[in-house]
Amino acid sequence: MSARDTVLGKIRASMGNPASNDERRKAVMDRLAETPTGIIPGRAQLPQAGQVELFCTMAEQFGATLARVSDYGEVAGEVSGYLRSRNLPAAIRMGADKRLKSAGWETEKNLEVRHGPSDGGDLAGVSHATAGIAETGTVAMMSGQENPTTINFLPEHHIVVIKAADIKGDMESVWSMVREKQGKGEMPRALNLITGPS
Repeated sequence: MSARDTVLGKIRASMGNPASNDERRKAVMDRLAETPTGIIPGRAQLPQAGQVELFCTMAEQFGATLARVSDYGEVAGEVSGYLRSRNLPAAIRMGADKRLKSAGWETEKNLEVRHGPSDGGDLAGVSHATAGIAETGTVAMMSGQENPTTINFLPEHHIVVIKAADIKGDMESVWSMVREKQGKGEMPRALNLITGPS
């Protein structure tokens, strides 16, 4: 046994850790399988309708503007209205998100829809959020071809579409949702949490 093994063995013994790698590995795997959550604030523990209202209140408090639509087919009209009200060009950048494909873009004949990541030359981008966090008015944005991260940060105006059903009361619920959607151990390269305009 080397001096290193002796020192590490004494440290393990003083910490009360089992000496066996198999036992330690099992303890780690059990902990990862449980994915325990922390304390959830009371204001996040609301019925779904209350979570949506809290999300909207918090998002507006942090400088976001909101519009509600009843289905995806109304999104394009809201986006065009947003651009017109700010005297912006009728052009947006968006990824390959399947949900956004059914957003009624064909009804807005004057709107130019560009696809793929932003190169920094776009004034407006549209993304679909994975989820929203009601307690802070935060959107959770998974990276990937569906919603390139460059659209989150490079265009001056970022328009985010989110389903009301994907708004959760707290951040812990969003992490659980992402784990369930992606599968255990299959996280995206980046998950950005964005609260209000940058």
